[in-house]
Amino acid sequence: MQEKDAALKIAHILYEKKARDIRALDVRQLTVICDYMVIASGRNSNQVRAMADEVEDLMAQEGFTPRRLEGANEGRWVVMDYGTVLVHLFHEEERDYYHLERLWEDGTNRLELGLDQTDLEE
Repeated sequence: MQEKDAALKIAHILYEKKARDIRALDVRQLTVICDYMVIASGRNSNQVRAMADEVEDLMAQEGFTPRRLEGANEGRWVVMDYGTVLVHLFHEEERDYYHLERLWEDGTNRLELGLDQTDLEE
């Protein structure tokens, strides 16, 4: 599986777990720490932890395990490092506060996910 495909698969896994505001970004031209970032929000800490568990389990079935996993116990901001793909899962309050995508989204690097996220809005 290529890096871009892994990022898109992670985005789809998160969509199935009802993640909100899912974004996948191509950051190859912006940083050397990874090639792609996937950013998503959960409504509460339990959902954020469940999203992280699901990504970890389903990506392991594809042969991918995170090099590092931080924040899963607290469920406020979980970072999953898959080497070329970094996954950031936020509690909505932390997402609003840190607004991570403003650092990494340049207006041209968002991947098309093909997901209808409007049904997740309330």
